[in-house]
Amino acid sequence: MLPLQPAPRRGTPLLSVLQNADFRLIWWVGTLHEFARRMELLILSWLVLQVTDSYFQLGLILVFNNLPRPFLSLVSGFLADRFNRRLILQISQVVNTLTVACILAIMAYDFELLKTWHVFLAITLQGATKAIEDPSRRTAILDIVGEGRLVNALSLDVVSNTAGKMVGPLLGGVLLDTVGFAWSYGFVLSVHLVNLSLMMRLRIPNPELTRQHEPVVRSLAVSIKYALHSPVLRGLLYITILMNALVFPVQQFIPAIGRDHLGVGATLVGLLLAAEGIGQLAGAALMSLTRNVRYHGRVFVFGSLGVIVMTLLFVWSPWYTLAFAFLAISGLGQAGFSTMQSAITMLAAPPDMRGRMMGLLSFCIGVGTPLGGLEMGAVATAFTLQGAISGNVVAGLILMLPALVLTPLISRPLAQPPPATARS
Repeated sequence: MLPLQPAPRRGTPLLSVLQNADFRLIWWVGTLHEFARRMELLILSWLVLQVTDSYFQLGLILVFNNLPRPFLSLVSGFLADRFNRRLILQISQVVNTLTVACILAIMAYDFELLKTWHVFLAITLQGATKAIEDPSRRTAILDIVGEGRLVNALSLDVVSNTAGKMVGPLLGGVLLDTVGFAWSYGFVLSVHLVNLSLMMRLRIPNPELTRQHEPVVRSLAVSIKYALHSPVLRGLLYITILMNALVFPVQQFIPAIGRDHLGVGATLVGLLLAAEGIGQLAGAALMSLTRNVRYHGRVFVFGSLGVIVMTLLFVWSPWYTLAFAFLAISGLGQAGFSTMQSAITMLAAPPDMRGRMMGLLSFCIGVGTPLGGLEMGAVATAFTLQGAISGNVVAGLILMLPALVLTPLISRPLAQPPPATARS
């Protein structure tokens, strides 16, 4: 008879997640992907600005990058539930790598042949693969770490996304100033190739789920119906649309606030843009150390409220240092919002609908962000930037109140529902 093995010592939640080799690998995959994506966005945005000298065409980078999301998000959730998530991630990464390679080949052969429509097509493909892979990657994290460590794992995922958002553009700008477009884009390609090699080693458990192979349209209708009948999901998706339409577009106007209201130059504007990331990194790191979170909705709601209050204070701050502090604190709220947004979506959904719910969440984000940015820019043009931002943020706060009163997001702990097919 073999001797009994000693029970493993219970470490911190963060360490227990990082001890999982499969999670470490998918975490690095997500980190490198976000790093390369943010660097590519900066390089192509700077290219369009330099070639066209058009702010309108520069803005089209954002439009084309977000255009596929509302159309693909619902389908991508269906794919994540029905097909092999590892294969979905690998195909998306292959498309990203080939897209970058094609743009680089044009740059290297004859830079004059590169047209803005090439750039817009590349950015659209990047947005499409992002929309397709997000539900699969997030649900794959849950498959790997389990429900008990999901918040810790998603907090680390927020850390990697935020780090990529900060470091990618910073390094991209340095490379543009030192080696030019082609070599900078070549570096992006090298990161994609490394990430593709890591993807090939990725292992994702395939949980046995009772799945009904119903048509795509019916499957989407079932997931939307389930979300509308779930008070938790209904409140979460409602707040998600509000925040992305009325509050988060403010981030696009931080350079204008820095230049026109605070009177600072490009260097300090860049530091101002990093402030939210610094706070978000700190908040995500704190949440990755937490144990046994029960009231996920409270963290989500109070994080949202923190972003709203800090954004309003930032817009009217007369001093740069104070504005920086407000944005950093806003980043703490964003960490709570982002982490619990994904955690609640998956934990409040049956196991056989999690991918579709992540797709529905991505759809709500994709619908809100472009519309909010267009509306805020139009109002700012007609009146004042500070007035437009303040009006939107206050409207977001007022419109959030029904979700706080009519849903159990802050009043009750989150309970895991049984599989949807078990109730049908």
